[in-house]
Amino acid sequence: MRYIDFVDFSYKPKETDVICTFYVEPAGVSIEEAAGGVCAESSIGTWTELATVEPYVQRLAACVFNIEGNDVKIAYPIELFEPRNMPNILSSVSGNVFGLRTLSSLRLNDIQFPSELIRSFSGPEHGVDGIRKLLRVYDRPLVGTIIKPKLGLKTMDHARVAYEAWVGGCDIVKDDENLSSQEFNPFEDRVIKTLESRTRAEKDTGEKKVYMANITAETHEMLRRAEFVIDHGGEYVMLDILTCGFAALQTLRKQDFRLVIHAHRAGHGAFTKNPKHGISMRVVAKIARIIGVDQLHVGTVVGKMFDTRDEVTENCEALKMEMAGLKRVLPVASGGLHPGLVPALIEFFGEDFVIQAGGGIHGHRDGTVAGARAMQQAVDATLQGISLKEYAKEHTELRKALQVWGQRA
Repeated sequence: MRYIDFVDFSYKPKETDVICTFYVEPAGVSIEEAAGGVCAESSIGTWTELATVEPYVQRLAACVFNIEGNDVKIAYPIELFEPRNMPNILSSVSGNVFGLRTLSSLRLNDIQFPSELIRSFSGPEHGVDGIRKLLRVYDRPLVGTIIKPKLGLKTMDHARVAYEAWVGGCDIVKDDENLSSQEFNPFEDRVIKTLESRTRAEKDTGEKKVYMANITAETHEMLRRAEFVIDHGGEYVMLDILTCGFAALQTLRKQDFRLVIHAHRAGHGAFTKNPKHGISMRVVAKIARIIGVDQLHVGTVVGKMFDTRDEVTENCEALKMEMAGLKRVLPVASGGLHPGLVPALIEFFGEDFVIQAGGGIHGHRDGTVAGARAMQQAVDATLQGISLKEYAKEHTELRKALQVWGQRA
């Protein structure tokens, strides 16, 4: 079979097919031949005709069934993939095809999994409803912070800053993506001391608080760290899912630790930022949900991240759309956030998301407690329909935050 033989515009996808939507820019060939090359190399074909392709093999060929401009839709028979094996699936649809000479650019913009394949994975343990039940917060966005500076604080100072954030009003405190078990802040000591701060903050505030310890590491060490969190009364872990890999994430989820899994997307920009080449964040979000994360960073629309409004909308839809009965995943907005952005965030995300602010809390001129209060005050004002400027007249922390960072119009 030649590349062009993998194109059939009369083909009607089956309910069991995996459907991929690619952006394709050919290099020296027609769009049909370039798209057929993606089909061939990701299913049963290669660059030349083969004598080994028996008739029973041909029915497993992927098929280009639609081309509109540079947007190409390809259907893959479900038999091509091993259930419960995300690395296998991705090695097929997003593997060698990115290196083909017949392509100048290729981007996997979307993927639709059949229910049969989705159900072979675990999916989220808790999801939106489980997280709200754990935190006992049902009618507002969750407010979280990342300890800043992201690296360098000693264990006792890390635990102190966490306590200050919690008593100021944060529901969540998490490690940053590159804090692991460095000499200045060893993992075990940090978990023990920070969870002690959490317990003290719960006692002092009468509110439920959670700590997301970053367990990112080699897979066996990651599992050991997850068990360490459980043994010391933790309920949450965070994982850099892309640098650890989907196989490691799947291994963690299969342990049935009943921990809430917070998924950080560190490294995603290497392949999601170019609109013509790579893999979209929407695809990453779907895969992470199918494997079983409970919450995931999706971009902010406002703040310092590059994601466009449309992209963040697609990411959120991927976490909440109907997918073979999977629980909804909680979106996390993080990156350059501060109290002045809260009205815009709530207008876009609604109430089911996490406002995760680092510098926008710890950078408050009166410290972390005041920064956390300012963020919670901004949430309260917005939900009550009161402008931040008006609310700030009687709330000192918010007023000072607006003086530092301003407010998005």
